[in-house]
Parts: sequence; structure tokens; C-alpha cells
Amino acid sequence: MVEPSTSGSRPNRYDISTVDLVDDRYEVKQSTIRNKYAVRDGAGNVVLRGKQKLFKMKEEFPFVTGDGEDAFTVKAGGIMDVAGSYALTDAGTGEEVVVLDEDLSFLMENWTIRDPETGEALATIRSKNKLLSALRHLVSVANLVPNKYEIFDADGDHVGDIEGKFSLRDAYTVSIDDASDVPKEAVIACACVLDALENQ
Repeated sequence: MVEPSTSGSRPNRYDISTVDLVDDRYEVKQSTIRNKYAVRDGAGNVVLRGKQKLFKMKEEFPFVTGDGEDAFTVKAGGIMDVAGSYALTDAGTGEEVVVLDEDLSFLMENWTIRDPETGEALATIRSKNKLLSALRHLVSVANLVPNKYEIFDADGDHVGDIEGKFSLRDAYTVSIDDASDVPKEAVIACACVLDALENQ
């Protein structure tokens, strides 16, 4: 098990005990099996794998480390949540680390990463292209065009991007500024979850 990082300014309470993501850029790619993802660091090493559990009353996305050890799970708060909240639970401690809160308004995906106890916003993820985002909900062929998102910290400052790529399977580059207080694990999990939900 990897010990949580104590470097940087990110509060330790939002760290996940099983992973230590120190890079500021990661590649997220969907496998040939739908809604199954691999996350690679800058050196090309797989650091996380995630998949959507099928036939669950509540949406559930378990993640494992590159070594196959349980890392964390993202689980919907309600049955078949179309727009709602998803708790990210640390597999090592059993505690909720953050909540991913989806605000679906005017067919736009806006996600807020929150403190699970106070509800305080830690970061937001917003689609860069409002028209494309709306079309992806209305016309299935629009899903062939990769979407792009911006990441903002609690103060509303731009701290990163999720950039979709043209690929046979959905692929994203997640970039987060090194000095950011935004929880990287939560942003990467959110990139996988929002992609899976968009494709339903």
C-alpha cells in the first residue's frame, strides 16, 4: 500500500490512502469493454483502473491500483442517479473522501467536488463547449466528438483541463496544476464517471 503524500499544499484529509498521484498530467482511456477505464501517469504506467458495475440498482464504479489492489469506489447516492451525488470512498479506510455532485442544467454537465461532511466546494468541472455538451445528450452521433472540460478550484480559478481526444474509444488527458489544492484522485474519478454517464 502506498502511503499518502505529505508534500504540497493539498489537505491530507482529501488524500486516498491507497494511491499517491504525484504527476500533474494523466491519460484516461476507455477499454474495448464499455465503461472500463485505465489511467496512466506521465511515464505510461497504469496507476488506476476503474469500471462501471453492471446491473446495480445504484451506479457504482470501483477503482483498483496499477497492481490490482482496491483503491476506492465511486457510488451513486440514489437509485439510478441521473443527476445527483456520488460518494468517493477510500478502500483502505472505508471513509468517504469527497462527494462528486452533478448539476445537470440545460443539458450541461457541471460537476462539483465537495467535502463529504460540510458540503464545501473543493473544485468544479465544467464543459468548455455548451453546444456540444447539449448535443451529446440529444444526438448519439455527437458522442463521437470528444468533449473538453475546465477544472476550477474553490475560488473559481482555472487549475486544469480534461481534454477529450479523437479515438476509437473515449480518451482524455487530465491536467492539474502542480500547485493546486484540488484532489487529483477525485478529478480523475470524475473524468471516468462523467464519460460513462454521458455514454448511457
